[in-house]
Amino acid sequence: MTTTAKLLWMDLEMTGLDPVEDRILEVAVIVTDWEFNELATYTAVKKVGPSLAKQRMVGEFWEKFPAVRDALLDQNLSGKNGRTVENELLEFLDKHFAMDEPVLLAGNSIHQDRKFIENEWPRVDKRLHYRMLDVSAWKVVFDGKYNKRFAKPEAHRALEDIRGSIEELKYYLNKIKV
Repeated sequence: MTTTAKLLWMDLEMTGLDPVEDRILEVAVIVTDWEFNELATYTAVKKVGPSLAKQRMVGEFWEKFPAVRDALLDQNLSGKNGRTVENELLEFLDKHFAMDEPVLLAGNSIHQDRKFIENEWPRVDKRLHYRMLDVSAWKVVFDGKYNKRFAKPEAHRALEDIRGSIEELKYYLNKIKV
């Protein structure tokens, strides 16, 4: 990869963590260079059937963050269907990544988001490189080996969370002496 390569940072908010039973509610992507400067952003609300959303958005996590749940449910009414969001994401990728350029997916616990992408947006999944930049791996190393933790706010909203992930990786990289 050259220094002009870009990263596709992504965060999804879902009804839960099961990629088969749960659905994507919100997506945010940010394209950055390797200095983590934002080059472009895209956000969308993906409409989910209200009964499915209410059925799946239960349990300890949603009880801990009821304001987030309610905001996601409220905005769901104005969401776009999944095919429309996937088409817009593909247009975004075409605009910012050459067809022969690997699209490296980056984010926190991005492997989990990737499962939802595979399930709901297979055409987007085909554009993504098999390698991913998972900030949570850095979190594990720095916490376990150096007892260093990044205090990331828990917004649980896609755009805020992905910006937090970028800041978190910058934090870890600033600890490295080259």
